[in-house]
Amino acid sequence: MGLFSRIAMIFNAKANKMLDQAEDPRETLDYSYEKQLQLLQSVKRGIVEVVTAKRRLDLQAEKLQQNISKLEGQARDAVAAGREDLARLALQRKQAAQEQLYGLGAQIDQLAKEQEKLTQAEQRLTAKVESFRTRKEVIKAQYSASEAQVRIGEAVTGLSEEFADVGMAIERAEQKTETLQAKAAAIDELVALGTLDDYTQGKDDLDRELAKLSAGSSVEQELQALKAQVQPKQIGPEKRGADDRPGGDKPKQLGEGR
Repeated sequence: MGLFSRIAMIFNAKANKMLDQAEDPRETLDYSYEKQLQLLQSVKRGIVEVVTAKRRLDLQAEKLQQNISKLEGQARDAVAAGREDLARLALQRKQAAQEQLYGLGAQIDQLAKEQEKLTQAEQRLTAKVESFRTRKEVIKAQYSASEAQVRIGEAVTGLSEEFADVGMAIERAEQKTETLQAKAAAIDELVALGTLDDYTQGKDDLDRELAKLSAGSSVEQELQALKAQVQPKQIGPEKRGADDRPGGDKPKQLGEGR
């Protein structure tokens, strides 16, 4: 295969693909229907033209028939007047008119046959066009329904380009939000540890250290209070001695009271 043949084949393949993507079957069907309507109109115009020509010949035939009748009367009057020459001339004209009338009759018969053929063709074509129109509307409805189903399916599954872009935008927004949240948490943590200064509170390093000591002292005081509340509860009645009873005295140890 030569270079130009390959180029032509590639070009044709690309063009065919582009045309296939750009083609809408509904538009193609409508265009075909319009062409059939134009053809049907052409047939109808042909019938009108044939009928018009036939009517024109009918009028000429009627005139010839009237002329023939007139010539017959003239020939009769000439014979009655003893003018054979005039009678002969009238009969000659009558014969010529009859020949013309015969020719017109043949043309009228031919046009009548042509009119019948065109009328039958117009009837068949009308039926085909009507059938095509019905079929066209059915196919268009089916195509539109299938196209809608495909779009809905793509939208639901996220396969369409529009929803894919939306999904990517949502994903980027979520990533940026997570990044900002992590950054905010890191800043708060560093501020709490004292690594970063919080200038909005107007405190210096000494104020922050004193605040930490105050917070630690407060925690220690609260811890001691909790221990004082919990420790007495841990000593049960069975662990109490006689000295714990009301009015009891501690037993004296040897050597005491001396």
